[in-house]
Amino acid sequence: MLSLILQILAAYLIGSIPTGFWIGKARGIDVRKVGSCSTGATNVYRSVGKVEGILTMILDLLKGYLPVIYSQKISADLTFNTGNLAFDLSDVAPVVVALTAIIGHSKSIFLGFGGGKSAATGLGTMLALSLPAGGLTFLTWITIVFISRIVSLASMTAAAANVGYMILFHVPRAFVVYSIIGCLYVTLRHKANIKRLMNGTEPRITGAKKEGS
Repeated sequence: MLSLILQILAAYLIGSIPTGFWIGKARGIDVRKVGSCSTGATNVYRSVGKVEGILTMILDLLKGYLPVIYSQKISADLTFNTGNLAFDLSDVAPVVVALTAIIGHSKSIFLGFGGGKSAATGLGTMLALSLPAGGLTFLTWITIVFISRIVSLASMTAAAANVGYMILFHVPRAFVVYSIIGCLYVTLRHKANIKRLMNGTEPRITGAKKEGS
């Protein structure tokens, strides 16, 4: 259990790294005070610049990918023993680590428990758990962004589609459960976006710097 506890702590701290905030500050912009006030890649893209937004997305994705990949390697034979019973944690540990990483991104200890919406970090965890399912999830996201130019819509659609992709590729049950939880969490983090989508006021990606959100 000590191994799992250390993995959870590491995943939270890595997930908490405020990449978007730091990249914005390097350009003299506090992304928590502009646009959507999120530290995620979309707000950085709009409020700071294209390159900075893309860099934020890549780094946020890695914050989810790396802890889960490492957890899978060191948890292959991980069990929890209680009395005469032993519980296999080889699938559960990476899922707990994945969930902790996305919570860390949106509830960063470095930002007073604020942060982004966990879409990119969540995608990173999905790529680590199942590369085919994660790859199709990313393709879905790209497609919806290209068609609608609305990142929030693409993120929620991709998160929902990921559940189907996980089932399609017959991943462990724990991974499917995480996919469902992740979808609900990402959607919950987009409550304000959902309201704007319903009102027809959700902004579209235009490439313009410092566009309102």
